[in-house]
Amino acid sequence: MNQRILLVEPKYKNKYPPIGLMKIATYHRKIHSDHVRFFKGDIKDLVAELLTESAISKFTAIQDDINWQLRKNSITNFIRYSRQTDLQDITVGLDENIPTIYIWLKHYVKCFKSGRCEDNDKWDRIYVTTLFTFYWDITVKTIIAAKKLLADDGKFFVGGVMATVAANQLEADTGIKPTIGLLDRPGMLLDDSIIVDELPLDYSILEETDYRYPESDAYYGYMTRGCVRQCKFCAVPIIEPHYKNFIPIRNTIINVGEECGKKRNLLLLDNNVLASDRFDEIIEEIKQSGFTKDAVFIEPDKLEIAIRNLKLGSNDYAYTRMAHKEILGMLSVLKGETLLKYKDILNSADINESFLPSKEVIIDTYPQIALTYEKFRRKLPKKRYVDFNQGVDARFVDEHKMQLLSEIPIRPLRIAFDGMKLREPYEKAVRLAAKYGITHLSNYLLFNYTDEPIELYQRLKLNIELCEELDISIYSFPMKYNPINDKEGFYQNRDFLGKHWNRKFIRAIQLVLNATKGKVGKGKSFFEEAFGATEEQYYEILYMPEPYILNRMHYKHSGITQQWRNLFKSLTDQQKKVILPIIESNYMNELPVKVTDSKLTDLLEHYLNSERDPNKLATNSSPLSG
Repeated sequence: MNQRILLVEPKYKNKYPPIGLMKIATYHRKIHSDHVRFFKGDIKDLVAELLTESAISKFTAIQDDINWQLRKNSITNFIRYSRQTDLQDITVGLDENIPTIYIWLKHYVKCFKSGRCEDNDKWDRIYVTTLFTFYWDITVKTIIAAKKLLADDGKFFVGGVMATVAANQLEADTGIKPTIGLLDRPGMLLDDSIIVDELPLDYSILEETDYRYPESDAYYGYMTRGCVRQCKFCAVPIIEPHYKNFIPIRNTIINVGEECGKKRNLLLLDNNVLASDRFDEIIEEIKQSGFTKDAVFIEPDKLEIAIRNLKLGSNDYAYTRMAHKEILGMLSVLKGETLLKYKDILNSADINESFLPSKEVIIDTYPQIALTYEKFRRKLPKKRYVDFNQGVDARFVDEHKMQLLSEIPIRPLRIAFDGMKLREPYEKAVRLAAKYGITHLSNYLLFNYTDEPIELYQRLKLNIELCEELDISIYSFPMKYNPINDKEGFYQNRDFLGKHWNRKFIRAIQLVLNATKGKVGKGKSFFEEAFGATEEQYYEILYMPEPYILNRMHYKHSGITQQWRNLFKSLTDQQKKVILPIIESNYMNELPVKVTDSKLTDLLEHYLNSERDPNKLATNSSPLSG
């Protein structure tokens, strides 16, 4: 008997879809003909949705002359909030069936409050993916809530990054034993010979959620797996312990294009592609897959793709949603008489934003709107790009490999720059990129590990200088290190401090990055304003009161920042021994010692009262003195 399979991604923000779940969807839908559903978000929203669907089915059986779909929103709202106005909307036009409808509504409200769905809506298998350990709380909450939707004899799986690097703690918090690493062996899910990790991705599940992944119009994949390095700060050796030097991707791209429609970009998640001794073949495969230097992309007819798959019975829920979205989207494109005729067709078919129409309604309506849709849909050609998203290893870069990279539309070229000890190979790689016409670069800058705080500044400044000298763009993304597995719980609260770092410095960097939206681009004057023109100014910013960093111009023009600077620079070595540890702790309301030095109390006023209007900041008295 076919099983009911629920795939879940917690409600956190992420750029890329859950590739593991996409492979599991293929495994269950294509190989075992199971009913598969993907959900991303808060489980209580799924429960409300399932209960609403159950209610509509039940109410239709009670009184079938009402289009209960038109009352769907009211039903959902009543199940969630029990509002009288929603009850009135649900029961309008009813007579003798009102008491029966109300009894069932109370039943669904009770189910929702308990976090449970109807028994016939429970799932035989539930798979929850995990991502980074700093999403600990929301992931654990999702797992615990999803357990209530499992059939009595069902099986529950948790996998992914967090499940692998913190398996023991996750099991202790949820009662579920995680699946560690990749699904790279036969029989890991069912007793068969299928290796799930080698299956193609089911892109259709992405249509089942309202969440839009920022990088959604792309083929996702790997052309290598694992990494030849054993960096202690990295989870790759744990998740992908064995290096595979070449995984063909061309046939997968062709098959995905035929079934789901062509994708614009190619996003490869290889952890160290340049380590492969078959890198020449990798580049050739990419070019043969349609990603040559000047390749362009024209968006396919998504409505036709959805209709074709609906007729084939391939994930009806996803492709009905996709078709519905495309049909309604055309309303914002059409004008005049064409728009009026289009609206008339939709109105006669009862297609609107209120509810998802049936598969049959979509298919029946399609011939009437197909020509209009095809004529006015987006067809502007766009450039295609290739992105080795995890970055390349500068230590493997040479002239030949950079020339090969320049033969594909790579944008951006991401190069890891994890410490100043890598300056020489990193700078060489950037200069080679510029030589071969690759002018859009990006990198990840690890900090709060074994590095000195000044190293972050030095790496950022080097990038600014390279941008100016070589006329290129480098976007840097400083990445704060947190242990991938530890006994202190740092992976849950992100409180870990590298031995050279302190809470004030971490907070200062976060505030600067908040203003730059997490990235640092080209532009010397902006960089110097944000991080300082010299190393001395950089450290000054690290010690600066938080509001003075966040609202830099406000406090600067008021003269308050200069008052603080004058005090800070005038400290003697002995005064620094007293005050710097206090500032570095970033716990100003819990002073470890009583400060009696008037200069130090004046300085501390800037930290304690800096939330106030700068024009009212006291500088001649302090409650800390005496």
